[in-house]
Amino acid sequence: MNKVIHMKSLKYPDIPHYEWKGRLLKRTPEYVMVLCESGREMKHHTKNTIFTIDVTSIEYFFLKQGFTVAMEIEEGKIRSYYCNIAMPSVLKGNQLSFVDLDLDLVKGRNEDWMVIDEDEFEINSVKYGYPAELKEYALKSLDVLQKKINENSFPFDGSGLGIVKACYPL
Repeated sequence: MNKVIHMKSLKYPDIPHYEWKGRLLKRTPEYVMVLCESGREMKHHTKNTIFTIDVTSIEYFFLKQGFTVAMEIEEGKIRSYYCNIAMPSVLKGNQLSFVDLDLDLVKGRNEDWMVIDEDEFEINSVKYGYPAELKEYALKSLDVLQKKINENSFPFDGSGLGIVKACYPL
């Protein structure tokens, strides 16, 4: 696969937040795996600017679960993680979108896992009128994600690196 995928992050319910492109590596009924190469542009609608992202990442967009997972890759190793708590991703043709629910779970280089943007979650739940069920869904999705990390289960088992190395020697 080498198909270009256009990813879009939205704020609830469908407000453009940011967008970028990557290359489809794998598609299953459960997730879409994308390679995003260093030097890509990210159009950030909320901040009205364009950023250049200078890291390579493997990104997983789950079609039935409430999160996305981006893994920064350097020298064939995972260096950091950025996970968005979100509504399940939707793939239509070469367009992949998800509604970002503000909460993020991150792990920087040589750092511990940390939940961030809890204040943004509370502010935006009022600003955008999150229903109580959506707030509960976001918190449950965070719990599921943390459990996957603690158990080293997919995609935190390193299995994606083999696919990337086979397609794109880094």
